[in-house]
Amino acid sequence: MAAGRLAVQAHGYNALSFRELAKDVGVKSASVHYHFPTKGDLGAALARRYTETGSAYLEGMLAENHAPAELMDRYVAIFRAALSNDNRMCLCGIMSAELDDLPPGVRTEVDQFAAVNVAWLERVLVIAEPKASQQALSDRAVAIFAAIGGAQLVARGCQDIGLYDRSIRAYRAAGLMP
Repeated sequence: MAAGRLAVQAHGYNALSFRELAKDVGVKSASVHYHFPTKGDLGAALARRYTETGSAYLEGMLAENHAPAELMDRYVAIFRAALSNDNRMCLCGIMSAELDDLPPGVRTEVDQFAAVNVAWLERVLVIAEPKASQQALSDRAVAIFAAIGGAQLVARGCQDIGLYDRSIRAYRAAGLMP
């Protein structure tokens, strides 16, 4: 699963190959097919695990009762970490770019990742702005999620992590993020 995640983060879902994955982990392709009969099954499992792991991490951050600005610092650091790891993308972000090519089960898992992230951002924004309307918080959470994903994509494409950092600073200066 770890090798599959890294492969997709680096090259996208379309480049995911049972043969290459088996070679990377030192097993036969049939062994990978045994656990994941189709590429869609593997892709869905990768996205599901990525979402579950990310969700647990985000919940842990909230449980530590950090201030909204600190929570956002830690959140944007997650996306930055992927870039600093051989210029990789968020697994579900890169899969989203290939949405038309994804089997329905993978799409469902990618959608779940977005929903988990937006819901978490809404919870952080409630702490920052308890009097804001639910609609305003929801809209802003979606905007933050999209902005961070976009910053990651542009930085990756330019192979310049500094673009990501500058984008995040600009989002903060504009008041988008706490």
